[in-house]
Amino acid sequence: MIFAIFLFAFSVAIAAPARAQSAVERWPDRPVRIIVPFPSGSTTDLVARIIAQKLAMRFGQQFIIDNRAGASGAIGANAVARAAPDGYTIGIATLSTHALAPSLNSNLSYNPVTDFAPVIMIGSAPYALAVNSALPIKAVPELVTLAKTKPGALNYASAGPATLAHLAGALFAYMSDIELTHVPYRSSGQAVLDLAEGRIEMQFATLTATLPYIRSGKVRAIGITSARRSASLPDIPTIEEGGLSGYEASLWIAIVAPAATPLAIIGPLNREMMEILMLPDIVAGLDAQGFEVQPSTPEQLGQRIRTEIDKWRNLVSVIGIRADQ
Repeated sequence: MIFAIFLFAFSVAIAAPARAQSAVERWPDRPVRIIVPFPSGSTTDLVARIIAQKLAMRFGQQFIIDNRAGASGAIGANAVARAAPDGYTIGIATLSTHALAPSLNSNLSYNPVTDFAPVIMIGSAPYALAVNSALPIKAVPELVTLAKTKPGALNYASAGPATLAHLAGALFAYMSDIELTHVPYRSSGQAVLDLAEGRIEMQFATLTATLPYIRSGKVRAIGITSARRSASLPDIPTIEEGGLSGYEASLWIAIVAPAATPLAIIGPLNREMMEILMLPDIVAGLDAQGFEVQPSTPEQLGQRIRTEIDKWRNLVSVIGIRADQ
């Protein structure tokens, strides 16, 4: 009798890990939730929905969008960080949630490095440095020269305090040793409208917002904030080409999972996403939202996050920018 009890206990002990392993191997056998830290209809949300449709087709399960907007993305990011690491909750990470927020807020409810398992970079969207067409500026060096003759006289618009548009301007001013005046708006749409009407001199704005005005001639693009030129504006040099070596300020978007999510889930998800991001309709869909596809390994994404945190935290420390500034 004692031997039978021992044999039963032993069989249960070795069967438990086998069941746990099989659960991972079966992933996903129910719907997967994708937490988007921005509202429905936002660019980030639209990109997530494009990806979710393909993931559902690949894995034979629903990938359901769960919008958790608020606090510049921190609410949604925290929801991902606190979710069970079982592969049934993944999330969208952006430069805002995983680099700017921790650089500006020392009391953030999540750690962008230790609370997440990187999955894959989706892509990045550069901003255009645009000026009103009436301003006699056609290149970055000319803008820098003008700004040095009139410290603080040139205004630049952003979509709000502590946004990438704000910090892109602050980085530009810091690296070129000039003084610019930041004018925050409630939306990039209103800002670019004022730029076109001449009520503001310059703006760091998304290409999707500025392209119609650039093509109409009301706004002149003089630089691109990414490391490479944009396919949408191939004749416009990067700001680095304009003389600011090492300048880059691009809005990237990626997929992350809660920390401790098994590699047996992260691996297949990364591999399927790699193939998805090479599909022509996906490339076209992301391009329509201003994003250039830039797939990565989980390790490369993790390194990108750490590098971006160091970069923006240093800028915030040197300049003294606050989240409410």
